Amino acid sequence: MLSVERGSSGLGRPPLRVVSTVLVVAGLIVLVGSVVQGAIGYGLNIIAGPLLALLDPALVPVPVLVVACAQAAMSTLRERGSVDWGGVGWAMLGRLPGNVLGLAVLATVAVSASNVVIGVSVLVCVALSLVTWHPSPTRPALVVAGIASGTFGTVSSIGGPPIALLYQHQSGPTVRGTLGAYFLLASVSSVVTLWAAGRVHTEHLVAAAVLVPFMVVGFLVSGPLRRFLHGGRVRVGVLVVAALSALVLIGQSVFG
Repeated sequence: MLSVERGSSGLGRPPLRVVSTVLVVAGLIVLVGSVVQGAIGYGLNIIAGPLLALLDPALVPVPVLVVACAQAAMSTLRERGSVDWGGVGWAMLGRLPGNVLGLAVLATVAVSASNVVIGVSVLVCVALSLVTWHPSPTRPALVVAGIASGTFGTVSSIGGPPIALLYQHQSGPTVRGTLGAYFLLASVSSVVTLWAAGRVHTEHLVAAAVLVPFMVVGFLVSGPLRRFLHGGRVRVGVLVVAALSALVLIGQSVFG
């Protein structure tokens, strides 16, 4: 039976106490999230973040972010010919100050309150996309989305929606490749930011190492699904996953 236990997690949350049963459940959640992300371009953190937080708060954000790094690296490699590297660069220009803003939020605002704000913001963006808003990945939009993504990702590990909404009208390979490249750099930047702030500990990395094989299985399963997800279908998937993530985040904060 695996047990990872180190007193305080350094996150202002209960210590991480993970036994084999919890890790198996967490792994299955990561597997499902990895299938979704591999198919449409994002979704791992959205699905895994809130559910893993319910299993053990110390599983978020560091272990989820580490697993997301590995998933994003695999996605970028698989769709490397379709990556919008210019867009990734502009988004990362906003991501870095967004990470710092996220740390400030963690230090000053209750996580539940900040998560409600994040969830409502995402729902507003989805509603605008369905009615009148037709976002495109322009340089100013990417920088602003990067700031929002950095803030959201550092606070809750869910930083995908702001960037994904900008690319919702692009082709399936472009969405998956570009988001993969962005998430790789963004997740690394968030982990480094949290490490510099003293919020990364050995038990987090051990838990992430146990969860990575589940992610790999989900990624491999997602491969055959990609051919069914192009153009409009990818857009529908992006909007549905974004809306569900916002609802789960709000529900967890209000009723959790």
